[in-house]
Amino acid sequence: MSGQPSTIAVVTGANRGIGFEIARQLAEHGVHVLLSGRTADRVSAAAGELRGTGLEVDPLLLDVTDEETIASAVTEVDRRYGRLDILVNNAGIRVEEYGRKPSEQPLDLWRRTFDTNLFGVVAVTTAFLPLLRRSAAGRVVNVSSLLASLTAHSDPGSYVYSDTFKSLPAYSASKSAVNSWTVHLAYELRDTPIKVNAVHPGYTKTDLNDGEGDQHVSEGAATSVSMALLDADGPTGTWVHKGRNLPW
Repeated sequence: MSGQPSTIAVVTGANRGIGFEIARQLAEHGVHVLLSGRTADRVSAAAGELRGTGLEVDPLLLDVTDEETIASAVTEVDRRYGRLDILVNNAGIRVEEYGRKPSEQPLDLWRRTFDTNLFGVVAVTTAFLPLLRRSAAGRVVNVSSLLASLTAHSDPGSYVYSDTFKSLPAYSASKSAVNSWTVHLAYELRDTPIKVNAVHPGYTKTDLNDGEGDQHVSEGAATSVSMALLDADGPTGTWVHKGRNLPW
């Protein structure tokens, strides 16, 4: 298609927090970003804010738990661009209450967590995969968390080895599953130009963390952006934070 952007990205859960900052930083690198989320007015407002600074960002309605909006988003991207170069699976939720013991977290919170954090990632990725295959260098970035690491959870010296983070068993397990999905998909696509990686953004001050954290969202977005912009020599099937591989 003539006059198309050189690089097109979809970022899920991007109307605020780390996702919004990922969209900003990708656009600052010259990527045409489709900023997606599940609420039309919030997505439009977020995209408009970035467009107001001169960045190439458009809104895209996409609820990762809703098959109809996923299908509509894929159709829209296909109609407008005919391909997708970067998919950042950033959308995620943390609905468990801090302070509860792992065995006290209700089963319905497990289901809600996995519906967004794992099944949503799988659904969105598989739906966009045909468009990613049309890219000369497709990139899939799955936003995970250090809480996915069984090694870290078993290490008394790790900050996740605490009452606070042990009260998030569903969130932690959902991110472990995202890591597993990452290595499985990377294996499937190993002989293609598509690279699939997971990232740990770091403990970032966002609403998901109730404003707690040791870094600003600009730093929390950086690893996702660097993995989205990998060159042909970059890795696939890895889990990284600031250029360092993490223990599964």
